[in-house]
Amino acid sequence: MASMRDIKRRKGSIQSTQQITKAMKLVSTVKLQKAKQRAEQSKDYFHCMYETVVSMLAKAGNINHPYLHPGDSVKKGIIVITSNRGLAGGYNSNITKLITQGSFRKEEVEIYAVGKKGRDALLRYGYSVREDYSDIVEEPLYSDAVELSRKVLDDFSNGEIGEIYLAYTGFKNTVVHEPTLLKLLPVEMDTKGGEKAESAADAQDDRAPMNFEPEDDAALDMIIPKYVTSLIFGGLVESVASENGARMQAMDSATSNAEEMIDHLTLLYNRARQGSITQELTEIIAGANAISM
Repeated sequence: MASMRDIKRRKGSIQSTQQITKAMKLVSTVKLQKAKQRAEQSKDYFHCMYETVVSMLAKAGNINHPYLHPGDSVKKGIIVITSNRGLAGGYNSNITKLITQGSFRKEEVEIYAVGKKGRDALLRYGYSVREDYSDIVEEPLYSDAVELSRKVLDDFSNGEIGEIYLAYTGFKNTVVHEPTLLKLLPVEMDTKGGEKAESAADAQDDRAPMNFEPEDDAALDMIIPKYVTSLIFGGLVESVASENGARMQAMDSATSNAEEMIDHLTLLYNRARQGSITQELTEIIAGANAISM
């Protein structure tokens, strides 16, 4: 059994850590309220934009546009949204697993990192980080999404990457966060949104033609960048809310674990103290008996 001094020192250390985890939980809780509100306000627009564009292209028929076909390059550009700080449970590792344990070949992946934790982890695995936008993850703005969207679309148009993906953590509620890998370009028209649009048209037997004004190429040149920007911004907002939710849960668990350890160490300390007192009494009685003999 450890000495009373060692137990007391360890108990004090855990109590200090517990105070830190309590403070971090409170900070994350306050940040979560603001981030949750932003995520809920943007969620409908985020999903509506995705379903609308996919449904529109499904009804439009065959359109020969660069954004609708894979580029000449075999490279796949992946926008990876993580956090700049740890202590958030599996929030960051779940995103990196989407890349490292997915079907992507390492030599064909170009990472557009948003968050230092994901960037550093993927660098350790040997992935190529093409751009680093880690400074925008704390308070993402729509203008940040515009800048990132413009960069990946330029690389796609120039043939430097052939596909664009978005890896982020979807915010369901305070305790449920879903790591998600979404393909942005080329736009896939055989998704659920397209299937729903097709089934609805078949049911009515009245498929309305999709006419573009101006021409389809000019219209898609305006629509697709806004579509990509909107999805990136939605991913940023939901990821921030998910990060704070994950950190709040992690710090709550750490605080509870610290409380259990403190209770256990208190019990050990009391046992050690009782044993020490019993030993001292035994020595005193033994000494008194020796003198009286």
